[in-house]
Amino acid sequence: MSAVKIKRDVYYIGVSDPDIRTFDIIMKTANGTTYNAYLVKTTQGVIILDTVKEEFSQEFFENIESVCRYEEIKYIVMHHLEPDHSGALLELTKKAPQAKVFISPMAGPMIKAITGKEDIEFENVWTNKELKLGDKTLKFLSTPNLHWPETMSSYLVEEKVLFSGDVFGSHYFDSRVFNDLVGDFEYAFKYYYEHIMRPFKSDVINAIKLYEKLDIDIVATLHGPVLRKNPHEYIELYKKWSTKTDRLHGKKIVSIFYVTSYKNTKDMAERIYDGLESSETLIANIYDLMALDEQNMLSILEESTGIIIGTPTINSDAPKPVWDLLSCMMLLEKKGKIGACFGSFGWSGEAVDMIQARLKALKFRVPLEPQKIKLVPTKMELNESYNFGVEFGEIVNGKMMEMTL
Repeated sequence: MSAVKIKRDVYYIGVSDPDIRTFDIIMKTANGTTYNAYLVKTTQGVIILDTVKEEFSQEFFENIESVCRYEEIKYIVMHHLEPDHSGALLELTKKAPQAKVFISPMAGPMIKAITGKEDIEFENVWTNKELKLGDKTLKFLSTPNLHWPETMSSYLVEEKVLFSGDVFGSHYFDSRVFNDLVGDFEYAFKYYYEHIMRPFKSDVINAIKLYEKLDIDIVATLHGPVLRKNPHEYIELYKKWSTKTDRLHGKKIVSIFYVTSYKNTKDMAERIYDGLESSETLIANIYDLMALDEQNMLSILEESTGIIIGTPTINSDAPKPVWDLLSCMMLLEKKGKIGACFGSFGWSGEAVDMIQARLKALKFRVPLEPQKIKLVPTKMELNESYNFGVEFGEIVNGKMMEMTL
């Protein structure tokens, strides 16, 4: 594929990876993906926006050469420094040594590590900074954590093009490039959001506040189709998916997840549930992990302020469904969530401590010591489970929160 004109003086110079089937370990890419990059021509020179994965560099440079000469390149804008977008940067700086690189303030150490050049010429940019080159104006937008801390966006004023970075992307290859020409990629668009942007909902909303001030004709993403037809529909979908709704009229949700071997951990879970239910300002739910699939786990975890996990210890470890639940949490925004754990054991009992440590590593607030009971819980121990639920509910409602910061 050669360069594709997407607007007056704006060209798509990205590359395609149709055969990739897994991206970043966690994502399936049934339709392959693309590594998008762009070129803007002005009356005083050229701006390159992002590069591509290193193994696709030759095609990337051929696309550039079909539109301009390297000596015309004045600036290189890097919205995101992940290797699939910065892989050709070092070679590009060699081919166009006169070009200054623009990055976000967080990206300085990264760009030196990626290029291996201590003397690379770059400038930090953020919201309200502008690049004026000839007849074009590029406005920079600080959009951190979408999905790395150094990510940013930019907006080409005269052509009304938003270069969004990874946000609004899709792992979806189609040689026709534009969203109104390619096949149905709706599933890929939402799948991408859920696996990459979902953990950063508050950052998505902050970015959208910046985007809503702009008159946007095209959203030029870093993966998947270029959004030229109804681009605001895709922005609105992100806004909808990232906006928290108070469907329970102010009541917070606490969800208990458990696995049980001989009903002992289940008995504890039910008494903890009873303790939570004693609060009129909470909604308590209880789930057997053996009956939940990943998508249901995600939905429940997302709406829960408090998450309590119950597990037995089997072969000195927690059972696989418990670890599957914890692995889902990397796809969530965890800010403000509170965790706890409990379980019955026969011999060693270390599974509960392992889960407690994992919750802390995931940046949950974990204010209570786990409740561990050997073998069959007594009536007194089940009363302690009830009190465990009561105390956890009080913490979710605000008690002792200063101790968990």
